[in-house]
Amino acid sequence: MTIKFGTDGWRAVIAETFTFENVRLVSQAVANHLLETTNNNHVEIVIGFDTRFLSDRFASEVARVMAANGIIAHLARADSPTPAISYNIVHKKAAGGVMITASHNPPRYNGFKVKAAYGGAASQRQTRSIQRQLTAVHEQFGANLMDYSRAIDQGLIRRFDPAWPYYEHLTTNLIDMDIISNGELSVVVDSMYGSGRGVYGEILSRTRTRVKELHGQMNPGFGGLHPEPLGRNLRQLITTVQNSNVHLGLATDGDADRLGAVDEQGKFVDPHTIMSLAVRYLVEKRGMSGGIAKTISSTLMLNRLAKKYGLELYETPVGFDLIAHHMLTDDVLLGGEESGGISIKGHIPEGDGILMGLLLMEIVADAQVPLSELVADLQAQVGPTVYKRDDIRLNHPISKREMVARLVASTPQTIIGEEVIKVDSHDGVKYYLADDSWLLIRPSGTEPILRVYAESNSIEAVDGIIKEGGKLLGV
Repeated sequence: MTIKFGTDGWRAVIAETFTFENVRLVSQAVANHLLETTNNNHVEIVIGFDTRFLSDRFASEVARVMAANGIIAHLARADSPTPAISYNIVHKKAAGGVMITASHNPPRYNGFKVKAAYGGAASQRQTRSIQRQLTAVHEQFGANLMDYSRAIDQGLIRRFDPAWPYYEHLTTNLIDMDIISNGELSVVVDSMYGSGRGVYGEILSRTRTRVKELHGQMNPGFGGLHPEPLGRNLRQLITTVQNSNVHLGLATDGDADRLGAVDEQGKFVDPHTIMSLAVRYLVEKRGMSGGIAKTISSTLMLNRLAKKYGLELYETPVGFDLIAHHMLTDDVLLGGEESGGISIKGHIPEGDGILMGLLLMEIVADAQVPLSELVADLQAQVGPTVYKRDDIRLNHPISKREMVARLVASTPQTIIGEEVIKVDSHDGVKYYLADDSWLLIRPSGTEPILRVYAESNSIEAVDGIIKEGGKLLGV
């Protein structure tokens, strides 16, 4: 079959592979999996969707399939952030969830994220089960389907608003709203036309925070933007912050499970820095403890903070499902990845751009100094670090196994004059250099892209490492 689950569910181009028929088949596979693995006869699922073209219609088809299988489907009334849907799985004690979104992918894509009962991404074991069910569904009978109106009448499809239980959880259990309110912050928010639109304004409406939102309209084509909160995609946010007297800018991706930020001068603050600021604040200001779970592509600043505070460090391949595993089985203070999916203790094991934006506001309000000063102080403590990622779009698929074997076999003795002291091939190939710099090359699990990551102690060094990475690839 052409339907394959990747790093975070199934993603494909709309009208090519991501069709109503295929969405129904995947939905039937999920239904079969839930019915097979749930011990009671009363099975419920939570379904949400983002702002992409036809996402609401695709979500309705998922609900119709669930209803036809006797599964109660709680279907969101409007587009919602992925973490809001994920939290409602736990809140409603549902068996799992589905989010129709392609997250940060370009507008031509849509996707099908499967969530487990704990509110995080389905585990690899669960995904393999769904993939097996999908093969059987495709070969045997197709998908069951129930008329939408009849399912509503019988209570098998139930429309609901996921916002308020989620907001209450954030503002009661995780964020000190008094600190934010007393800080009287001015914030510019770039929702990137995604399903995080309007959320910060609603949550902060009863505080003394002033929020200006960019790209908050419904626009399934994202206005030509690539809805990934990286510096190169945030030019209007950066310009707006530079031309305004504000404390910081925040940006969430297409389904608001990732965060990027801009300081008061308009300088991009990457997720590595956000994670590091959060760990320092949670330990030093809140007196919290626990380990740090990070992906192989994340900053060594987290390693240094773990050593400084005596915290356990868990490093995983890329994919928040692997971070979620540690958050579920270990005492984890913060789990996150370089792409901006981050969560903290007390929350669901799910990347949450809304939560982390609020926490960053709390950090700035509590410090009563500009974000740029906090970043500079962090760099003085656990830096200096400069990070860069280049994405190389592929014209045809590549074999990850063959690429890894070739890169390991051709490991250079030095990169930018620094000795290569270690090579890791658990997820792509990562070269560790003697001066604590590193280079990672790995295929994306969500797009036909080859990602080249590097971290070093200066812009010149990181640019040099990225350039040598390109030479190793022959590009």
